[in-house]
Formats: sequence, C-alpha cells, structure tokens
Amino acid sequence: MKVILRENVVKLGKAGDVVETAPGYFRNFLEPRKLAMQATPGALKKREEEVEILRKKAEKLHEADIALVEKVKTLGGIKISAKAGEEGKLYGKVTNKEIAEVLEKQLKEEIDKRLIKTNGDINALGTYKATIKFSADAHTEFTVTVTEE
Repeated sequence: MKVILRENVVKLGKAGDVVETAPGYFRNFLEPRKLAMQATPGALKKREEEVEILRKKAEKLHEADIALVEKVKTLGGIKISAKAGEEGKLYGKVTNKEIAEVLEKQLKEEIDKRLIKTNGDINALGTYKATIKFSADAHTEFTVTVTEE
C-alpha cells in the first residue's frame, strides 16, 4: 500500500516521501497517529504542489545564507574584549553566544550561536579561527581576536 508521510518516521522515511507499507501498519499505527495518509491521485497532486512551494522557499533561504556568508567574508574577523589575568589567561571563556552577538551587531542580521564552531576553547588572549556554517555549501571561516579590556 502506498502512503504519503506527513511527518518523519524512523526507518520509513521523511515527511513528504511516498513509501510502500503494509496495510495493517498503515491502518493500525500510521493513520491513527496522523503520521501518514493514503497516496490517492488527489493527495499525490497536492503533495507535488507542496513540494514545489517548499523547494522555492528553500532556494530563497539558501540565497539569503550565501549573501550572509559574503558579508562575514567582508568583515574578515571580529574583536572581542574580555577580562584577563596574568599571562593572558581569561577569566572564563569566550563563548559562541558572545561571538554571535558581536556578529549580529556588525552585520545587523540575526545569527544563531549553534552555527558557529571554534577550534577548541577560547580561554586566552590571542587570535583564533572560527567557522560559521549556514548549510553544506554556505559556510566561511573568520578570525576572532580576543583583547584585554
């Protein structure tokens, strides 16, 4: 029996996929939980329209991500000042949240702290490499310079 998944189902497929399943599995598990619906000709046509809308929306988001990557590249790097003790050791660490806040101020765009990755902890004065990855092909590396307050 062919069904269209409404939500991601482990070991079966992602939302929007058309999959083959046993009638009992559909009737007793998928349909009562509203995880899938029968793949009728009308439902398949509606699914195609929804997939097209989702594809266009994804393209717009991807273009926005690439534009944001270009803005980050033009910055080159950011500076963060923090309190430090002797030998340049920081009191605490510079977190991805602080990096995201500085990027937001400079770019005037919202940045999710979870998209930022650093090579290890930033717990001393100096220059560090960080990467911001919006998607598989929309990412860039920039420098984070930590100076003393």
